[in-house]
Amino acid sequence: MNSLKIGLFLLILLAVGTLLVFAAQTEASIEKGKVLFNDPKLGTSGKTCNTCHAGGKGLEMAGTQSNLDSTVNACITTPLRGTALDVKSVEMQSLLLYIKSLGEKKPTAKKPAMGC
Repeated sequence: MNSLKIGLFLLILLAVGTLLVFAAQTEASIEKGKVLFNDPKLGTSGKTCNTCHAGGKGLEMAGTQSNLDSTVNACITTPLRGTALDVKSVEMQSLLLYIKSLGEKKPTAKKPAMGC
C-alpha cells in the first residue's frame, strides 16, 4: 500500500512537471525574444536581427510603434529572407517583448564613494 502511494505521488509529480515545461514553452517571454533576436534560423540569409541591430542598438524607441509587429515581419521577410511570423504566435510576442524591453530604462550602477 505504501509503495502504491509513493508511485501515485511520483506520477502526479511527473504530470505537474510536464505541464510546467509545456506552459513555459507556450508562453511568450523576453528571454525567448532575445534568443530569437540572435537566431539565424529566423531566416535563410544567415543573418539575425542582431546583425543589423547589435545589442538592440537603435531600437530603444521601437517599442512605442503601433505597427511594431509589421516592422518585425518586414525585417524577417526582407533582410533575413524568412517567413513572416503569425502576429499571435509565441515567437512574435516574445520578439515584441524583447524589443520593447530595449527601451526600458536600465538602472545605472552608482560608484561607491571613495574615502579614507
